[in-house]
Amino acid sequence: MSAPIPQPGISEIALYQSGKSTFQGVENPLKLSANENPYGCSPRVAEAIAAELAGLHRYPGTDHKILRDALAETHDLPADQLICGVGSDEILHLAAQAYAGPGDEVVYTEHGFSVYPIVARAAGATPVVAKERERVADVDAILSACNDKTKIVYLANPNNPTGTMIGGNEVARLADGLPKGCLLVLDGAYAEFVEGFDGGAELAASRDNVLMTRTFSKLYGLGGLRVGWGFGPKEIIDTLTRIRGPFNLSNLQISGAVAALQDTEFTEKTRSENTRNRALLANGLAAIGIPSDTSSANFILARFSSAEEAEAAFNHLGNQGLITRQVGGYGLPEALRITVGTEDDCRAVIAALTSFKAAV
Repeated sequence: MSAPIPQPGISEIALYQSGKSTFQGVENPLKLSANENPYGCSPRVAEAIAAELAGLHRYPGTDHKILRDALAETHDLPADQLICGVGSDEILHLAAQAYAGPGDEVVYTEHGFSVYPIVARAAGATPVVAKERERVADVDAILSACNDKTKIVYLANPNNPTGTMIGGNEVARLADGLPKGCLLVLDGAYAEFVEGFDGGAELAASRDNVLMTRTFSKLYGLGGLRVGWGFGPKEIIDTLTRIRGPFNLSNLQISGAVAALQDTEFTEKTRSENTRNRALLANGLAAIGIPSDTSSANFILARFSSAEEAEAAFNHLGNQGLITRQVGGYGLPEALRITVGTEDDCRAVIAALTSFKAAV
């Protein structure tokens, strides 16, 4: 008898490392490591979920019609070109499963989201890294990394963990320059933090090779509920729908997400407060010699002089009860990703790093 052997590539997958929520010796630390909404979520979400509790013995619908209709109304998109998933991560996985396989290549940028190589290898494909230019996606480098084996390009815009983004004209140039049959997946997890930005929806509506993904985890504060969605050409959405689980979202997830969409007062407050406090945090750190690139997300990437200084800063913050995110796994060992919290949270980070800088 011999043990079963997994599909090629699976054993090469590096386990995803989430942001820490504890720090040794510190009680009730402030978690600024996972880009969570510091204001929680809309109170309407809890009310909607509570209303579903009596029906937990009932299966959810398989077509997510209620949620797709709500998304269609909110974003002015056709409902039959939408797909819903367990976070946008599931949509990213479905895209790789449907369009890439053994012998194919999947391209993503140098400091791109670490889920991209995971979904590529899970599909049996080979992940390929395209260089960035000063922590910003470089369209020419991405196109140079593509060849006749390239089946998918994943681009987070804004990007995690850098917070940087490229403009719509550059994204369109990328979509139009890809090899024939190559899918461009625009990961818009942080798109809602950019005023007036559609995350790539217009491009996905006008091209046959573009899929946009979004999440309820960030602006809407539903990271624990796990709801995401995608928009693209009907043929692509139909393909992904064929392979997603029929009951992938529960009634609680669907109702909670619909309620979150309806509370625009909450989302507008979150967006405006994030913009204000992001500037406060970035400017406060710059004043003490800690630079960061212009961020379009709900975090900043604070850069230090070396990996050793970043490690020391991480530990100093942790001992002060402030947990940030080390990003050496993203090729940025000299940096820390810091979630934009409330004004008090941001001032606490600035004060802690001010004392750190004074001591080094």
